[in-house]
Amino acid sequence: MFRAVARIFRTPDLRRKIGFTLGIIALFRLGSFIPAPFVDYSNVQACLAGNQSTSGLYQLVNLFSGGALLQLSIFALGIMPYITSSIIVQLLRVVIPHFDNLYKEGQAGQATLTQYTRYLTIALGILQSTTLITVARSGALFGSSTVSECSSLISNNAWYAILLMVITMTAGTGLIMWMGELITERGIGNGMSLLIFTSIAAKFPTALWAIKQAKNFEIFVGVILLGVVIMGLVVFVEQSQRRIPVQYAKRMVGRRTYGGNNTYIPIKVNMAGVVPVIFASSLLYLPALVAQFNTPSNGSAPPSWVTWIQANLTSGDEPFYMVLYFLLIIGFTYFYVAITFNPEEVADNMKKYGGFIPGIRAGRPTADYLDYVLTRVTLPGSLYLGLIALIPLVALATVGANQNFPFGGASILIIVGVGLETVKQVDSQLQQRHYEGLLR
Repeated sequence: MFRAVARIFRTPDLRRKIGFTLGIIALFRLGSFIPAPFVDYSNVQACLAGNQSTSGLYQLVNLFSGGALLQLSIFALGIMPYITSSIIVQLLRVVIPHFDNLYKEGQAGQATLTQYTRYLTIALGILQSTTLITVARSGALFGSSTVSECSSLISNNAWYAILLMVITMTAGTGLIMWMGELITERGIGNGMSLLIFTSIAAKFPTALWAIKQAKNFEIFVGVILLGVVIMGLVVFVEQSQRRIPVQYAKRMVGRRTYGGNNTYIPIKVNMAGVVPVIFASSLLYLPALVAQFNTPSNGSAPPSWVTWIQANLTSGDEPFYMVLYFLLIIGFTYFYVAITFNPEEVADNMKKYGGFIPGIRAGRPTADYLDYVLTRVTLPGSLYLGLIALIPLVALATVGANQNFPFGGASILIIVGVGLETVKQVDSQLQQRHYEGLLR
């Protein structure tokens, strides 16, 4: 293992790529601490010190921004607008035939879709930065905070100041997007994923230390040991797949024989990744957001439906919230897998190139068989995602952790997934140069 790591740094091209990636990551983290114009930095720090738990409406965005959201920095929005726009463009393939045709055109169509994603990222950046600034001006960014400074986070409420803040945060989102593309082109690859990985990993020490301060050292060590076990189980499930054998018939083209080889279709247990967790979290934030804007500011009693939402859908340790969260993740997992994996398209491509599944006729029977297997493999995958997503909520109710508990939910899924993919990238580049990879 140590010899393999030494080979990485002895290879000039690979060493240069890793150094470039680390430099971009350092700039990304630096931007997370630079406050946006007209933000009262001292008041923001006082609010952060007085509020150890993140407001329920902004947990996911704050997690993906590495804590930059609540600091109102130039990178406050993080990579979240790009993630949202990528998911929207992918879902629009089902609704808009033009998007589906672009996807099937190959590299040229993919480049057009990427350009659409960039434009949508900037539009979402403008929308989200405007919302964030509005919430910060109202004093509700930190929820029902008792710190007086939380009501005066912005030093200038003039229209030009607000406009400059919106432009700065949106430009920060565009800069993050550019950094991710630079890592993909000139670094070790997976630029956007690595930036998300960096943001989440930056919150690990704070989240773990919060458990140490809330409980005791024994529980702190126990949580770390439990986290190692959870991480090992997540790696096992993320690598698990059902391999459907495929054979290709031999065919003569001139004097040459093509085909006749055997391969397989890998159907992962977790084909949806972290997207269902993001979907379910975002959907559950909407009722709390509506309730927050319908809460009277004069101190009078809110309507009964607002009281019910605040009691059941704003705190993750409520049983109703947990059950609804779990069921939404299962539903979104089936929904997203049905969109991203089309059995009919796979069956048609296999038939076109002379491929077939042993014992299954080509065409419609193959599509039905793939759908049958996919439906049953997705069930344990959806249950696995639901249980992983509930770990932070259980930790919130038991050991006093906040809902950004590192060993569960979107955090652990992204950390493990990006980590495995990055190791594979480095391993493949080592094999190209030394015929021996990082892993054996």
